[in-house]
Amino acid sequence: MAAKKDPRREIWGYVPAVVSPFNAAGDLMIDRFAEVVRWHLDRGADGICVAGDNGEAWSLDARDRKQLAETAVGVAGRTAHITMGVSATTAGQTIKNAAIAAEAGVDSLMITPQSYVMKASPGEIVGRYRAINKAVGLPILLYNSPRRTGGVNIDIDTLGALCDALPVVGIKESSRDFFHQSHVIRQFARRISVLIGPGHYVFPGLALGAAGFLATGAEFLGDSVGRIRPLAAAKPCAEARDLHHALTTVYQTLMSLGTWPAALKAGLNMIGVPAGVPREPVAPLSPRDSRKLQGVLEGLGLLGGATKRRARR
Repeated sequence: MAAKKDPRREIWGYVPAVVSPFNAAGDLMIDRFAEVVRWHLDRGADGICVAGDNGEAWSLDARDRKQLAETAVGVAGRTAHITMGVSATTAGQTIKNAAIAAEAGVDSLMITPQSYVMKASPGEIVGRYRAINKAVGLPILLYNSPRRTGGVNIDIDTLGALCDALPVVGIKESSRDFFHQSHVIRQFARRISVLIGPGHYVFPGLALGAAGFLATGAEFLGDSVGRIRPLAAAKPCAEARDLHHALTTVYQTLMSLGTWPAALKAGLNMIGVPAGVPREPVAPLSPRDSRKLQGVLEGLGLLGGATKRRARR
């Protein structure tokens, strides 16, 4: 087996975006969060993404962020790369979030282009990242998800400019445009870690040379999650096709039910991971949608065996 890369300097492999468990009153259950992080690490995660979309970053205040970052770093030690989502519409608020993450000891900052404004020039995008990096000089994991930023996209030229100007360690590429993803992998895979976002692109993205995946759905594949990267790099086989189908089906189902991340949290609770419920304004998954999700997971054989074990306390 190849020697493991330095988790403090590089981000690669399987990097789950972890949930932030809340109770029905909307309180952060930090002990449960530690349990969730430990569960992922016990199943072979190479890194942990805190306060991403799955972590309901939009609902977190400064105290929440401090607790989450410190807990993730404390649980992981130096065994896995910890990246934290710090994005806000303005660079100023993003810097405040980034400072909290840096003080807690995370390894990199996951940052999107400016959101909400619906449009940004390449100069404005690069200027935003420059300002953040000048204030908080941690390595940057770019996060490209135009549907989360009102259509603002990190195109190939802008990505090159960002890599030239800043300590970019990787990009979570979630554009859902596989033409674009293919060009990103081809032109940047030897320079930074390209992490695939959407679940249905994980296998083809890895096969093309992506360094890993920061994608939802793999949480439900049990011990098979560790087989994804070697299978994607090898000649297609029945096992690879079956895992691709399972990952794609789970991802598609999660995305189609309720308001994100209600379905992810409901599914994690079904397999014994203490994900809690979403925080307002997101409602828990309805009983009807819960039954649909349970039926899909049962149909794929993902509610038994290793996936059902509770994380160690």
